[in-house]
Amino acid sequence: MPEEAGSAVQTNDVAIVDQLVAAYEQIRAQIGRVIVGQDGVIDEVLIALFCEGHCVLEGVPGLAKTLLISTLAQSMSLSFSRVQFTPDLMPSDITGTEVIEEDKSSGARSLRFVRGPIFANCVLADEINRTPPKTQSALLEAMQEHQVTAAGIAHKLPRPFFVLATQNPIEQEGTYPLPEAQLDRFMMKILVDYPSEEEEFQIVKTTTAERDVRVERTLSARNVIELQSTVRRVPCADHVIRYAMRLVRATRVDRGEVPKMVHDYVAWGAGPRASQNLILCGKARAILKGRYYVSAEDVAAVAHPVLRHRIITNFNAEADGVRPDHIIDELIRTIPPDASAQLDERVARRVFATPSAGS
Repeated sequence: MPEEAGSAVQTNDVAIVDQLVAAYEQIRAQIGRVIVGQDGVIDEVLIALFCEGHCVLEGVPGLAKTLLISTLAQSMSLSFSRVQFTPDLMPSDITGTEVIEEDKSSGARSLRFVRGPIFANCVLADEINRTPPKTQSALLEAMQEHQVTAAGIAHKLPRPFFVLATQNPIEQEGTYPLPEAQLDRFMMKILVDYPSEEEEFQIVKTTTAERDVRVERTLSARNVIELQSTVRRVPCADHVIRYAMRLVRATRVDRGEVPKMVHDYVAWGAGPRASQNLILCGKARAILKGRYYVSAEDVAAVAHPVLRHRIITNFNAEADGVRPDHIIDELIRTIPPDASAQLDERVARRVFATPSAGS
C-alpha cells in the first residue's frame, strides 16, 4: 500500500478513537440529565455496546434500569423497543409472525411477515426471568444469530443490535431463571445497586419538581457500527491476553492448581468465551479512557461483570455467604499481571493506526 494511503488510514483510525472518547463524554452528559448516579453501570453498559455485546442488569425495582436504557437509545439516535416478559408471552410476540393478506382486487392471498419488537437497535427485555424457557430461547437465538427465521425465511436484525435484559433478585416465585448456558451468551451481568444518600436526595429533589429534560442526540447508528469495528482493531499485547486467560482458567476446579477459595466454593468455572469477552471489554474500556492499547488494569476492571454470571458456586458457598464477586476479588488479588512486560503507548498508537491492525 502506498505511504499516502497508509497515512490516511492512520489518521482516520486515530480520528475515530478521538470521536469515540468525545462521544463517550457527550453520552455521559446527556444521560446525566436524566439519571442521577449509577456511573459504573453506565460505563459498563457503554463498554458492552461498543463491543457488540448484550447485558443482563440485575437490581430491585425502582432503580431506573428501564429509564437508563431508553435514555441511552435516545442519546445515540437508536431505535428502542421494550418487551415486558410475562408467563403468557409467546416467541412470536417477540420475533414477529406471518399474517395472511388478501388482495381485494384479485382475491389472491399471501403471507406477510409482521416484524416483532426485536427489530430495533436497542431491545429491553424487562424481567426476562418471568417468561418460560421457550420464549427466552427465541430471544437468545436472535441474539446469537442476529436474525429471525419465519416460514423458512431469514429476516436480518438491524445493526447495531443490543439486547439488555433485566432481572429482579427478589420475588422469585413464578419465575424461570435463565440456565447458566444461556446466561453465558450475555457479555456482562451488571449489578444495579441502591444510590448513595446524596444521590437519592438529588433523585427525590429533581423528580418531584416540574422539569422538562430533553436529551440531545450524539451518535447515529452508522457511527456506532464504525466505533464497534474500531474497538476490535485495538492492539492487545500477548501478556495481557495471557493475564485474562489466567483469571478465567483459575476458575476451573478440575484444571490444575487453583486458589483455595475456588477449590472450596466453585462447582463450574468460566469457559473460553469469558477470555474473549475480557479482552474485548478491555479494548473498549481502554479507548473510552483515551488510550490506544489494552492494559492488565483494563482486564481487571471488567472482570466482575464479565465473570460473575459464569462462575457457578456450590452449596458450601451458599452456606458461607460467598458470592461470585468475592471469588473474583480473590482471583485479582492472587493472580498478578506480568509487570515486566509493558507496551509503550507511542508504539501502540502506531500499531493501532497501521492498515494491518485489523487483520
